[in-house]
Amino acid sequence: MGRRRGIMSERTKVELAKELGFYDVVEQSGWGGIKSRDAGNMVKLAVRHAEEQLAQRTQK
Repeated sequence: MGRRRGIMSERTKVELAKELGFYDVVEQSGWGGIKSRDAGNMVKLAVRHAEEQLAQRTQK
């Protein structure tokens, strides 16, 4: 089975990693060097941001 292509843009991932405080690991080891917990937290934060954006759109 091939590797799935990521849904998040590189820019979004970098912004989330910086916000969560583990971008230094990404710089040193690449995305494969982050902990599973950090990856999960990154996805949770991305979902939260998307929900907030959707809520703002529906309020207008």
